[in-house]
Parts: sequence; C-alpha cells; structure tokens
Amino acid sequence: MTGTSVRPRSLAKRDFQTLAEFRYLLRQFGAFSAGAAREAGLTAQQHQVLLAVKGFPGREHVTIGELAERLDLKHHSAVGLVDRLMRRNLIARRPDKADRRKVRIVLTPQAEALLLGLTLAHRDELRRLAPLLQALLGRLEKSGR
Repeated sequence: MTGTSVRPRSLAKRDFQTLAEFRYLLRQFGAFSAGAAREAGLTAQQHQVLLAVKGFPGREHVTIGELAERLDLKHHSAVGLVDRLMRRNLIARRPDKADRRKVRIVLTPQAEALLLGLTLAHRDELRRLAPLLQALLGRLEKSGR
C-alpha cells in the first residue's frame, strides 16, 4: 500500500463479488484465447510467443531473454518454444547486426498472417468484454472511496 491509506479490517460481500467477477472474466478471455489459438493450429503458449514478438515495444524482434521475461518462462523453455515454432516456419532467428553474439527472433510472413487473424478475433472478444470490465472497474473504484 502507498500513501496514508488504511487497510480495512473487513470487506463487504460486494468486494468479494467484484474480485470473483473479475477473475471470471479473465478466465473467460483466457478460455477464448486458448480456443482461438487451437483453431489456428497453435498452442496458447505458441500464440503468446508470436504476440510477444509482434507486440514488443519499439521494434519487430526480441531476444530469447526478452521473450522469456515477457512470457514468465525460464530461458531454456523459451528456447524450446522458439525451436518448435521455427520447425513450423513461424519464426526465424537472425543475427543481430550490431552484436553478432545476440540473436533476434522475428516472425515469418506465415506467422504474420496467422497472428493477424487471431488478433482480430481477440480484439472482437475484448470489445465484447469491455463494458463488463468497465462496469467492474467502476465498482472497484467506488468501493475504494
């Protein structure tokens, strides 16, 4: 906690309901995402790799270390995911031009096309959930006052 706020000794039923509803919406989105990835022929984790590469701030590539950090994985687990995606021609390794010891992980055109379809579907699902999440966050903000 920050500032001078005081932790309450108890919470109202609505506080627990709000948190439970938030967790429920997150699970719904997670289930949707895993199903969409499966329909596209990917595991949920493989989809997350593609999205992490494409969505990395400021550039179109990542290092294995950055990928591991973004996905909360151990380095060797990220290497295994990259290897499997390379065998499917969805990502490629490229030497870093400035530091040849580093390797850049980039998407292939096939991955770009696959990710576009998945991202459009995810955006639609988020738009569906947005009013529910906004209402929930509004209740949370009110309860903090």
